[in-house]
Amino acid sequence: PSAAPPRQMTPTRLPAVARRGVLTGARVLLCEDETDAREFVADLLREYGATVTEASSVAEALERFEAQPPDVLVSDIGMPGRDGYALIESVRARPPERGGAVPALALTGFARAEDARRALGAGFQLHLTKPVEPDGLVAAVVQLWEGRGAR
Repeated sequence: PSAAPPRQMTPTRLPAVARRGVLTGARVLLCEDETDAREFVADLLREYGATVTEASSVAEALERFEAQPPDVLVSDIGMPGRDGYALIESVRARPPERGGAVPALALTGFARAEDARRALGAGFQLHLTKPVEPDGLVAAVVQLWEGRGAR
């Protein structure tokens, strides 16, 4: 069985009161080839309570995904070799009980409307453009994490 079709969601701003701890219990897999960007996003999500597993390539992300499917996937699109589209395609090919329906966020420098449509059509639920506002990123991950049971 295939995963549910992607739903377009718009991240909301993180309420000022929902600060530290809002992601406590969330397991996030972050795939980003740029070290500085990966460390920034991982540190930010950890600051809000998430357990973040980092991967610098699609191959590494799939290996980590197989070991423990995350609650939320956050991936760059433009990476050398296999890109974020290859990652989401591999994830969506899995049955739901093996993580195939995990909510996913495309975090990318590709900012055109057609880039967002392509990401959503490929299986990501949200598309955020770099540089991303920290509150917007956290709000997007919270939204995906809280909505994961609705699939």
